[in-house]
Amino acid sequence: MDLARLLPAAAQSTRRILEIGSGHGHFLEAYASAHPTDFCLGIDYCAERSRRAARKQQRHEHGNLHFLRAEVWEFLDSLPLGLRFDRVFILFPDPWPKRRHRKYRLVSERFLDRLAPCVAPDAALYLRTDAAAYFAEAEEVIAAHVGWRLAPEAPWPFEQPTVFQSKARSFQSLVALSVNSAR
Repeated sequence: MDLARLLPAAAQSTRRILEIGSGHGHFLEAYASAHPTDFCLGIDYCAERSRRAARKQQRHEHGNLHFLRAEVWEFLDSLPLGLRFDRVFILFPDPWPKRRHRKYRLVSERFLDRLAPCVAPDAALYLRTDAAAYFAEAEEVIAAHVGWRLAPEAPWPFEQPTVFQSKARSFQSLVALSVNSAR
């Protein structure tokens, strides 16, 4: 994973956007088109989803859309010091509904600890899920974390239904802001 090659594009951008679990890239492609001065990077671990997203990147006219096949923990560990994100989207993450699998849920204290130094001051974390139990747990974890604060007054910055959102009967969204970001 060569993130260093992305630094020049990120440095010239108004904002740096990260989507974790970008899937086929539908949301981020629409976001990048609507925000052509933002640097938009989507990561996904699944090879097939990453390949499909990469095709969108090749066709994207603004050049501000990028996708990487990456495991989230390795990605955050290898992030160059100069690359910090202003907005992070996590849209319909795997809820791991079985009790014995809940340890695999992405939004956790460990994840928030690791993400905090990778974002700019006052960066926003946007989470949307159709799993009520996961939402409640994520809200609780974020509310208790010293590096983040829930921002119920903050608006959702861009609406583009994902594949999962279009299939969901209902969903919940939250916004959290970073409190302290320095690395």
